[in-house]
Amino acid sequence: MSSPLTLSSSPPSLSSLFSSLSPSPSPKPYFHHSPISCGPRDNRPQLLRGRVLSSEAILAIQALKRSSSRSADSSTSAAHLRPLFSRLIKPDLLAALRELLRQNHCLLALAVFSAARREPWYRTDYSLYAEIISAFARNGMPSEIDRLVADIVEEGFYAGDSRGLGRLLRTLVAAERPKSVIDVYQLMKRGECVLDEFMYKVLTKGLRRLGEIEVADEIERDYASKV
Repeated sequence: MSSPLTLSSSPPSLSSLFSSLSPSPSPKPYFHHSPISCGPRDNRPQLLRGRVLSSEAILAIQALKRSSSRSADSSTSAAHLRPLFSRLIKPDLLAALRELLRQNHCLLALAVFSAARREPWYRTDYSLYAEIISAFARNGMPSEIDRLVADIVEEGFYAGDSRGLGRLLRTLVAAERPKSVIDVYQLMKRGECVLDEFMYKVLTKGLRRLGEIEVADEIERDYASKV
């Protein structure tokens, strides 16, 4: 006698039949999204102690170089472009000056410095003078160093920058300009500047090395009388 038939599984439902007949969804395309960062609206880099060049300073430097290349007289080009530099803010002007010194365009740097001295914010900055003199010495310009020291003397003694004054003296000694060193010391005496130990050593050792023994002895006596 034959056994009854048994079903091994239940019949598929209608929903499963329809799902097997419908096409499988295609995978979504992958898009790579790059992050968007927004900088300053005027695209100016952040200024740091007057050393980072802004777009205005770069344009001014380029204009001054172009004018200088067309004119054999650099002082003429400086006078012509003074209004351009006078429109720069203080950090831009100082950054342009230092960049020209770095590139050894010393006469062009003087044009910028001349513009800076006409600004209402300008005051005697002995450290800045030392930077300019160092560039002059590097480029073999001794007469320009002496003329710059004459400008320092003409401005009169400024008592608010003793650290810069020490740097200026050291730079003049390194440039081997004994007369300029003596001129600055005489300016300090007229301004009743009291030498600190650093300036005293720079002056006495430097002037002895440069052959100015008598002046070094005089400074030594002055220093001893006030200590």
